[in-house]
Amino acid sequence: MRFSMKLPRNKKEFSLFIAVVSILSVNILAPLITCFELGFSLHVWADTLQVIPWIWLSVIALVLLTYKPAEWMTAHILEKDDSFGAHIVVNILCTVFLMSIFLTVIGTWIGSRSLTMKPIRLFFYKWPRNFALSFAVEACIAQPIARAILFKWHQRQDKQAAALQTTLEA
Repeated sequence: MRFSMKLPRNKKEFSLFIAVVSILSVNILAPLITCFELGFSLHVWADTLQVIPWIWLSVIALVLLTYKPAEWMTAHILEKDDSFGAHIVVNILCTVFLMSIFLTVIGTWIGSRSLTMKPIRLFFYKWPRNFALSFAVEACIAQPIARAILFKWHQRQDKQAAALQTTLEA
């Protein structure tokens, strides 16, 4: 199997990939992290749903800001001939590392609806848990689903291209 079948090939596919990953991640992680902070209850979950759009917007902005640094970090950790799986896992690790640093603070500000020093003071207490949860969701749920969608998308495109080629040759 060609690994390019699971990777975005252009900006449209990159946008699709980011949309799927970010929507899944935010809708899983925001309630989960909030419930770990405030307790697992229907009220806490419902309150989290109100801020998810704002968290999602900050996630999209941070993805765009951390994309190149995460690629740079990945390139400095791995060799070019390392496996596709190694590249994916290390890239997820680097991306989640950078994003979780920012979102541990920014997500708390958005969720609490106040700019305080509390998330900065408690950063080293909260960040490891947030990083671990984020890495698990990204590596085991969000990115595999997004890559499966890209794979199906590319299969469909390749079938259409083959059918068009056959039609043109006939």
